[in-house]
Amino acid sequence: MKKNHRLAAICAGLLQLAFVELAILAPLPAGAESASTAITEVKIDNFTFAPQRVTVKVGTTVTWINEDDIPHAIAATGKSFRSKVLDTEDKYSFTFTTAGVFEYFCSLHPHMTGTIVVETTAGGGAAQ
Repeated sequence: MKKNHRLAAICAGLLQLAFVELAILAPLPAGAESASTAITEVKIDNFTFAPQRVTVKVGTTVTWINEDDIPHAIAATGKSFRSKVLDTEDKYSFTFTTAGVFEYFCSLHPHMTGTIVVETTAGGGAAQ
């Protein structure tokens, strides 16, 4: 029974990832501003980070929330941040104080990856 649950979770995660990729490729209408500029939360569910790529301003705090029934842990590839193991409904927050591209992964499930792009206050920000 657990194998069927895990297989269903993986399939659902892949389907969600396909929809996220399609949403990234879809252009915004002319003159439309992204409503997701205020996103500072990344949800963890079905072995995926959603959104997988987030663009924020320097000084923004990003919070990861584990909504999966499996523990996960956040670790930056550059070692700039790392969470403890997050059980279901646990949260981890990190404030980005410098501009740059911060790639991260789940240290328990390294195939799970994400990116935080931190811009100076002069640029626009949006989740992708």
